[in-house]
Amino acid sequence: MTRVQVDGVPPDDRFGRWTALLAESIMPMTVDSEYADRFTGRVTSLQQGRTDLMMFASLPLSGERTLTHIRRADSEAYFLGMVHGSPIGLEQRRNNAFLQAGDMALFDTRNPLAYAFQDQGRQSRLTLIRLPRSAVPLPDRRTNALLGTRLPTGSATGALLTSYLSGLRANASRCGDEELLRLGAVGFDLVSAFLAAQTDSPAVLSAETRHQVLLARVLVHIDHQLADPELGPVSIAERHHISVRLLHQLFRRQPRSVSATIRWRRLERTRADLRDPRLRHRTIGEIAFRQGFRHPADFSRAFRAAYGLPPSEYRRTAPDPTPTLHPDSDPTQAP
Repeated sequence: MTRVQVDGVPPDDRFGRWTALLAESIMPMTVDSEYADRFTGRVTSLQQGRTDLMMFASLPLSGERTLTHIRRADSEAYFLGMVHGSPIGLEQRRNNAFLQAGDMALFDTRNPLAYAFQDQGRQSRLTLIRLPRSAVPLPDRRTNALLGTRLPTGSATGALLTSYLSGLRANASRCGDEELLRLGAVGFDLVSAFLAAQTDSPAVLSAETRHQVLLARVLVHIDHQLADPELGPVSIAERHHISVRLLHQLFRRQPRSVSATIRWRRLERTRADLRDPRLRHRTIGEIAFRQGFRHPADFSRAFRAAYGLPPSEYRRTAPDPTPTLHPDSDPTQAP
């Protein structure tokens, strides 16, 4: 994982540095912004084997890639983008798309391109997956018809892909290199199946990939619902429209069962809160309650069993943490 931000660069050099970064990570183009004199932006890049994933957050800007740019350099790549914040207008191959949060579109490096983020007074956020053109198992003529269009995400594959991208954006900081490579293989299969569905081309999403993506969705759901005392196998299965039996099968190769995972994540989140100096005014009981522990005695026993000392002693002796990201944080946003 690589993180780059231009906020620490002298103001006069920031926008030039950002333009160079876009040229290196995506493709050369002409870029402009009303905020060029006070620009801020950051990108987190994940190398995932056949795919690279980039998570951008910056002040609004616009860009254009011309035939001159293409003649100078063409990396022969497709990019699938998902919008998370301000809308973006996109044009390629005489197609136009207006993309809002949750929308996806495909563009490539071979054709002229124009785009502009709508200025809503806040940072624009975008996730891009880079796909080498030679690796996409679809006919060029059919894939090219999708360029610059808003791709519908209402299908099962579209829902899986949007969940995958949102979940990875939220949890990338917690993944090791090997896990990122495994997730990259899942992402490539999902993107291939998603694009195939748009072109009516045959592509099969393996059962293993479906299970891995479903597991990723379940883990994100657990992190978001820890405060709910009813969170458990039954509620999780109902939320994801699967049987409890299938849910337990998803966790067979995980280090913990469903219920044990919920308890462990609650403990880890509570432990982090006990070390947070911003929460010194809250009692231990209040902190535990916020993370789903409804009985103080049960919480104290579980905490001591997991970490070897009672929560009060841990809070008194633990050093203040260096800033970390919660599982639902956006790694491209400033802390």
